[in-house]
Amino acid sequence: MDLLWPGAASELDDEALLALTAMPEGRDWLRMNFIASIDGAATRDGRSGGLGDAADRRLFDLLRRPADAILLGAGTARAEGYGGMRLDDASVAWRESRGLAAHPVFVLISRSLDLDPASPMFAEAPVRPIICTVAGAQAGELADVADVIACGEGDVDPLRVRAELAARGIRHVHGEGGPHVFASFVAAGAVDALHLTLAPTLDAGDAGRITAGHPAEPTGMRLASVLRSGDELFLHYVRTASGS
Repeated sequence: MDLLWPGAASELDDEALLALTAMPEGRDWLRMNFIASIDGAATRDGRSGGLGDAADRRLFDLLRRPADAILLGAGTARAEGYGGMRLDDASVAWRESRGLAAHPVFVLISRSLDLDPASPMFAEAPVRPIICTVAGAQAGELADVADVIACGEGDVDPLRVRAELAARGIRHVHGEGGPHVFASFVAAGAVDALHLTLAPTLDAGDAGRITAGHPAEPTGMRLASVLRSGDELFLHYVRTASGS
């Protein structure tokens, strides 16, 4: 993987990629990671994973390393076939050498709590997951396998999600979708950065965008870096000081 901007460098190793994509020290952050085709399709055959390749997967895994939590909408977790949030051995060693827990917490966003408590997301989780839902939602058996917390009334409030996680010492959050969750966090002004992979394909079809389901809320972002692997681009944007 090569750096195109700022500056130029070839065949960056993992440590160089981690340094390049690092968030500012000493502050809370929430960033999102998505992939899209160059004509804007966020999925192929219903899954974002269908757009990626080995280079995308490499960066995908590296971006998880410094996070206290991985945040995801429940629908996306089901569609993409997520299991327990367990990192590879190299990532575990990297985290432990820096005083981090071996694995990040898996944080799921779900209004309906339509989740199977026996699914691998819970049964194989190395750390007890957290489910952020709405007041009055009935946790049932999910309360046996996850911490279920109310973060809103009719809908999950992204700012309350961030506040509830911060109160639990979870200050660095890496989000992986889906589009409705991303749009809600954008609308709330709760997104600090975006890592966007541009897959070098024109997909056409009726696949949606990386945001969906919320009114437009333009948010100012600045380009922090551009990476390339073959014809694939990896764009890193951070929120501007004004956010508008």
